[in-house]
Amino acid sequence: MSGHSKWATTKHKKAVIDGRRAKNFAKLIKGIEVAARNGGADVDGNPTLFDAIAKAKKNSMPADNIDRAVKRGAGLES
Repeated sequence: MSGHSKWATTKHKKAVIDGRRAKNFAKLIKGIEVAARNGGADVDGNPTLFDAIAKAKKNSMPADNIDRAVKRGAGLES
């Protein structure tokens, strides 16, 4: 695929995988933001938000990204 350089091969494969992961994370973040906007930032009182966060955690999304998405959706962060 890319000659003798192992990094060149790895780089191309990694770019594809990272692109898929970024697209998936964007969809999950959008779901979290919408759930927080519609039902509030309280996970215990918002089952839709709970499910969206559980799905994000299942897909190995960092907790910091989840927290920021909840705050953005609830209007707590500018």
